Amino acid sequence: MAETRIMLVEDNMKLAGLVREYLENKDFEVIHQPTGDGAVDRILAEKPDLIILDLMLPGMDGKSICRAVRPFFSGPILMLTALGEEVDEVVGLELGADDYVVKPVRPRVLLARIQTLLRRTATMAQPAQKGENESIVFGALNIHSVNREVRVDGVLLDLSTAEYDLLLYLVNHAGHVLSRSRIYEDVRGIEWDGMDRSIDQRITRLRRKLGDDASEPRWIKSVRGEGYLMAVPS
Repeated sequence: MAETRIMLVEDNMKLAGLVREYLENKDFEVIHQPTGDGAVDRILAEKPDLIILDLMLPGMDGKSICRAVRPFFSGPILMLTALGEEVDEVVGLELGADDYVVKPVRPRVLLARIQTLLRRTATMAQPAQKGENESIVFGALNIHSVNREVRVDGVLLDLSTAEYDLLLYLVNHAGHVLSRSRIYEDVRGIEWDGMDRSIDQRITRLRRKLGDDASEPRWIKSVRGEGYLMAVPS
């Protein structure tokens, strides 16, 4: 079986060397691109299975690279960011990034995020079973599971992979109050550290795209001190 190919776009040569060595010891093939300039062309030419993309790069920065390649690259994009940078932008769901890891990089955390993203991609690539229900009708929401399209009142939503996965999870647990830790662990596949606010940020983006009124949300309700609730359509 062919090795999973990862493109690492990172200008810190010491960090790149450590990450490359660790992942190669875990049977990944790692292609290193040390600068932002030229990264887009190389990604599109090499067609890796996953991209690890530093936010701050000489030349073209990580956000610009993500924005440029996403229309042509369907695999996962994992951003690297220094502590203190704007994490909600780094998650970059509007740009197409799927997840992020904060520096200094902990190898086991990086590996866990990579494996979670690759499992998600593999699940998406599986063909629908014959006779499988292709769509979920949830009030004015229509979720088409084969092509992962979501429409509200007939209008197609522009959702990232992470937003789609979160919405589907909430719909499948509609009517139940879900804590942040449970959502985080079920959706992202790793234990919540009590500090990460990426789920809150994704909820905010989902609400905006669903057309939810923040003061009186139609779909995703906040339950003070407990978490979130996907409202069951009346």
